[in-house]
Amino acid sequence: DYKPDQILVSCGGKQSFFNLCQALLNPGDEAVIPAPYWVSYPEIVALTGATPVMPYAGPEQHYKLKPEQLERAITQRTRLLVINSPSNPTGMAYSRAELEAFGQVLRRHPQVFIATDDMYEHCQWRGGPFCNIVMTCPDLHARTLVLNGVSKTYAMTGWRIGYAGGPAWLINSMTDVQSQSTSNPASMSQAAAEAALAGDQSCVSRMCRAYEERHAFVYGKLHSMPGVRVLPADGTFYAFPDFSAVIAKLKLADDNALAERLLNDAGVALVAGSAFGARGHLRLSFATSMQNLEAAMARLQDFLRTKGV
Repeated sequence: DYKPDQILVSCGGKQSFFNLCQALLNPGDEAVIPAPYWVSYPEIVALTGATPVMPYAGPEQHYKLKPEQLERAITQRTRLLVINSPSNPTGMAYSRAELEAFGQVLRRHPQVFIATDDMYEHCQWRGGPFCNIVMTCPDLHARTLVLNGVSKTYAMTGWRIGYAGGPAWLINSMTDVQSQSTSNPASMSQAAAEAALAGDQSCVSRMCRAYEERHAFVYGKLHSMPGVRVLPADGTFYAFPDFSAVIAKLKLADDNALAERLLNDAGVALVAGSAFGARGHLRLSFATSMQNLEAAMARLQDFLRTKGV
């Protein structure tokens, strides 16, 4: 539970994270951001003069950082660890046991603050019920900021409402930062978010079931495509296939070049994995209709077939 002076409502999750970094980090500090990561994390950290440290977790470990990797990434200059679960872009979620292992590492490094980005909390269908590091390691509560919002749970991205819960000293500093930028979110957005949070929640489970069904379709299609390596996601509305073999077969420079070819030649828009710290990958969103997804998968299959992959 959080008291009013431990909560700050901002213009989306991005501003919440920006406020955190501006309040917490200084030049010379380091922030551990496991890769693949949401594209804005490193840039927002860098704006403070701190250094983003981005250990990579590849498909062989289901895109999830191991505790020994976390231990190696932490130095005396480390001030922040960012955990995003379920993850944008991979869709993977950390289990309770995996978070407990992180907790064992973090207890040895009391100078490290933790940001848990729970934006996809209500969109998880595999790996057990949702949990974050505060739920798993309550003794780390005073060192953790929980980030969330209405954008993904209620499909309200344009309303720009995010919120953060954490220790009062940090929320007070974040409030000072926000007071010199946006002051507060628009009042009509706050009213809309309140209505969503206090209203009938049946839409949340319906949307999650729909995303799970679309994920099953997209995963099945991608899994059957030659040269494409993809793992089933635990949640979110993203697939994150590895197209490295396709890139090599077509003699393309990188995943950016493949994304451009798919857009221009097939009319399918995917985001290059390099933006998320994962070369050779492409991110696909299935937060659209099945009709659109069926057309997109057919176009992608035709592209690979005509290119001789």
